[in-house]
Amino acid sequence: MILKFLRLLKILRVAVKYGLDEIAISGLKVPRTAKLIDTVIFWRDISAPRGERLRRALEELGPIFVKFGQVLSTRRDLMPPDLADELARLQDRVPPFDTALAIAQIQRSLHAHPDELFASFDRTPVASASIAQVHFATLRDGKEVAVKVLRPGMKKLIDEDVALMHIAAEWIGRIWADSKRLKPREVVAEFDKYLHDELDLMREAANASQLRRNFADSDLLMVPEMYWDYCSSSVIVMERMHGIPVSQIDRLAAEGVDLQKLSRDGVEIFFTQVFRDGFFHADMHPGNILVSIAPATFGRYIALDFGIVGTLNDFDKDYLSQNFLAFFRRDYKRVAEAHIESGWAPRETRVDELESAVRACCEPIFDRPLKDISFGQILLRLFQTSRRFNVEVQPQLVLLQKTLLNIEGLGRQLDPDLDLWKTAKPYLERWMGEQIGLRGMWERLKEEAPHFNKVFPQLPRLVHQALLRGGEPPAADHELLRRLVLEQQRTNRLLSFAVYFAGAFGIGLALIQLVRWYPH
Repeated sequence: MILKFLRLLKILRVAVKYGLDEIAISGLKVPRTAKLIDTVIFWRDISAPRGERLRRALEELGPIFVKFGQVLSTRRDLMPPDLADELARLQDRVPPFDTALAIAQIQRSLHAHPDELFASFDRTPVASASIAQVHFATLRDGKEVAVKVLRPGMKKLIDEDVALMHIAAEWIGRIWADSKRLKPREVVAEFDKYLHDELDLMREAANASQLRRNFADSDLLMVPEMYWDYCSSSVIVMERMHGIPVSQIDRLAAEGVDLQKLSRDGVEIFFTQVFRDGFFHADMHPGNILVSIAPATFGRYIALDFGIVGTLNDFDKDYLSQNFLAFFRRDYKRVAEAHIESGWAPRETRVDELESAVRACCEPIFDRPLKDISFGQILLRLFQTSRRFNVEVQPQLVLLQKTLLNIEGLGRQLDPDLDLWKTAKPYLERWMGEQIGLRGMWERLKEEAPHFNKVFPQLPRLVHQALLRGGEPPAADHELLRRLVLEQQRTNRLLSFAVYFAGAFGIGLALIQLVRWYPH
């Protein structure tokens, strides 16, 4: 309890030192006399921009608060642009912890000393971040590996700091005028879940394994293999990857890597993860990406650090396909309708007003040279529009938008003339054709095929029940109603298939009769 109190005092001291109270005062619900606080604490220097002061305060408070700032920087739907831009500069500059502690963690998790597990184990860490650090090693069979070890005592430290964040969020929710939109409690809860997910390294190993499987046949992206016999929740061992950090442009050029192709490949990798797999690496900043220069894999991307991934379900993909299709056609009314139909914009939203706002955001894309377009600026304007119309921005799409910004920044660093839209458009059009066209219908029919033999015998009963209901939903609880809706949707699909099947069968019989009749 005493330690928690001392930690709280340090947080308050740092907040006062960097004038975080001055940043908050502008949004207080209390009377203007609250501004006297800033007058009383006259000895501090708060002349620096507020974003810089916030960043420096989080850096002084330590790695957990740095992580929190990094997460906040991705929520541009909630943060003012100047704060989000400054928080995006936060980096995990954390000194490594004692190798003896790393060895003890490995021995505790894998039940053997590193000298027994590995042919060699490098005592000097090659990378260190707020959650874990990495050592190189060699397995007994000669394979080179990277050993990622969780920092000791992280769960206790995280629980203590996040508990204080929850208290602060509760206070802010009560006194901040803009708290209903900024949702401080929800943001801290999201951060809490994100941090505890990162504490389980087995989850990261599973993410890497899934991504590796998705790109097993690709010549664009390499993902390290996980050695499951050496993995636990606090230690994971993976294939060691050799390459040049993607941010070292001069070295890549000197090795003969085609930077323009590399930038285009990055865009294709991103959209393949998102639209083909619905599973994407959501932390694709330059520190997590290498480029192979080995002859067999020359020019391929190498992905590292899989603690943060995003997923999209069929509803998300359908939403995105409708919006992209309408976007290609410059049908802003359909974009507005899709937002309202999905429930992400309030039902009472006027379609024409939302349509006009979306047009103002997107029309410049078509009126200016494509290579001069910044998706980052477009997304910022869309976020501002979402705030105006109280659009609920979904967490999985925020990760998607954040990753898209990373990809755009990386691509422009590799190739300043990169046209993200021109590069992505053919891929997106092809994907939408597969989803919405005949090929997409055929793929969905194949997916439903295992259910046909079970549901076909039930069709008469289901049709009879639908006729008896007369189109009115039964009085049932929410879960039963949801199940009935899903059952009705599946029935509709099966009925459509039955109609197609009956039509094809009838045509087939007619052709057989015609062939039999023709010789006569």
